[in-house]
Amino acid sequence: MDGGDKARLREDIELAPGERWYLAHTLPHKETSVEQRLRVQGFRHFMPRRIKTVRHARRMRNVLAPVFPRYIFVALDLDRDRWRSVNGTIGIATLFMAQDRPLPVPYGVVETLIQSSNDRGQLRFEHNLQLGQKVRLISGPFSEALGLLERLDDSGRIEVLLEIMGGHVRAKLRREQVEPLG
Repeated sequence: MDGGDKARLREDIELAPGERWYLAHTLPHKETSVEQRLRVQGFRHFMPRRIKTVRHARRMRNVLAPVFPRYIFVALDLDRDRWRSVNGTIGIATLFMAQDRPLPVPYGVVETLIQSSNDRGQLRFEHNLQLGQKVRLISGPFSEALGLLERLDDSGRIEVLLEIMGGHVRAKLRREQVEPLG
């Protein structure tokens, strides 16, 4: 995606006067098809994503997965838009409701997620990591393993001391592959 596409994505997500963000609950593993159906119907939507390591048949690959599985944000003006057609979209279980109307997401929540994401909707997690800090790996072959941060450099690489099977192993990783504990 080039800079123009990224600008168009941001414009598509910005709210028009009278619009608010609403939360839709999807059926399991239907987020991508719901996105396509909402796009065809002309509804603006946003689904934050993250890199997730998937293991299948002894192989591992990184995929873009929803940060909030089974949820997608939809921009609606309840006075103008036919919000019941969102509720009837194949793959959507329901919009979150209060009495007989969809319940809006508080101001600033979705906007903050959008500002923290790149052009593909992938959230950029910026952690303030410090030497000696305990961290958890969030992707790669040792995801969920705990370690101690030993080295940081300016290029975004880090070195973590992992405790695996009773021994210590140093691993060189990208900063995005870990999150701080505590």
